[in-house]
Amino acid sequence: MDIMVEKPKGMKKVFAKKYISLWVIGALLLAAVIYILNTESKSVTVRTDDFRVGEVFAGDFDEYIRIQGQVMPMTTIQISPLQGGIVDEIVNEEGANLKAGDVILRLSNDDLDMQILNSESDLAERENMLRNTMIQMEQQKLDLEQNRLTYALEVRRAKRAFEQAESLYNDNLCSKEEYARAKEDYDIANDRLKLVISRAKQDSIFRSVEIRQLNESLENMRLNMQLIRKRKENLTIKAPIDGELGFLDAVRGQIIQPGMKIGQINNLDSYKIEAQIDEHYIDRVTAGLDATFERNNEQFSAQIRKVYPEVRSGKFKADFKFSGEEPENIRTGQTYYLNLQLGQPTDAIMIPKGSFYQQTGGQWIYVVDKSGDFAVRRSIKIGRQNPKYYEVLSGLEAGEKVIISGYESFGDNNRVDFKQ
Repeated sequence: MDIMVEKPKGMKKVFAKKYISLWVIGALLLAAVIYILNTESKSVTVRTDDFRVGEVFAGDFDEYIRIQGQVMPMTTIQISPLQGGIVDEIVNEEGANLKAGDVILRLSNDDLDMQILNSESDLAERENMLRNTMIQMEQQKLDLEQNRLTYALEVRRAKRAFEQAESLYNDNLCSKEEYARAKEDYDIANDRLKLVISRAKQDSIFRSVEIRQLNESLENMRLNMQLIRKRKENLTIKAPIDGELGFLDAVRGQIIQPGMKIGQINNLDSYKIEAQIDEHYIDRVTAGLDATFERNNEQFSAQIRKVYPEVRSGKFKADFKFSGEEPENIRTGQTYYLNLQLGQPTDAIMIPKGSFYQQTGGQWIYVVDKSGDFAVRRSIKIGRQNPKYYEVLSGLEAGEKVIISGYESFGDNNRVDFKQ
């Protein structure tokens, strides 16, 4: 039995399956048209006095950064007393021009004065001891010499008696016992003399050693005394070189410890520039890079002599030396603004720097139409930058004009219309 299929009518016929794909395509086309119409309609009108225009141009891109530096002496010497004490007198104040040896300040130290008195007393006592010892040794020497003379006399007498007894004994005029006693007396007298002579030699060697030791001890005490007196001299703080007293951190009555930094002498024969540079450039800043700066409408050159690797508060320090002449009336603490060259100039497309970068991040910009009546948004790519220009890697051509001032008043519009 055949079943009758009812054909769709009305809206059912319109939304039949075979027409669904057509409806989808139509909806997409309609959405695209609406988007384009809405996009084109997103515009804002501004006065030409409310923004700034820059021109895109081709040229040599000079990669440099602008940094601030301060003039400092090339050579500075720290003032740190070798001997501590209390500040008694300040002879020269900060900023004074000094010659080497000029007195800066004087300290006092009661403990050191007491050490000097004690050392002088010990030295005098040791000198007296040495004199007494030498007198005693001289007396011992005289006693030994007296004994030697006495025993020498006894030897001579015993020798005569022995020789006489020997002669008589040979002639059978004396007994053998008398002869033996005479010989024994002579031998013992001779041994005593030898013993005294040996003792005299030993005492002489001992005296020489003891006297040398006493003299060395005395000399060491004298040297120690000199060192203590030199410590006393160190209580007077003097300028080590010719120069300017950069600063002096001391007041009367203040206790100064040994090695404590209390001042600085600046050698004014040559200067350097100390600059703080953003850590972003630490891998690119090296010794030998050139920099330029202006002073009193004159241009001067400098060169990095030393880069300090330590980073503090997002910055690192570099020292510059002058290349050629130094500015007139140069003074410590003066501020110079340097253009530090990071590389050689290269061909590039550039636009002037402006505050638009804060809103766009360099990803897009408003490009002025050739008619000059409006500007449209365009994607771009920014590369390097220096204090004056951005390098444009893509999106712009030389001769075009762009809005480089801030975009706060433009809103989220793709087009900006101009009015006078």
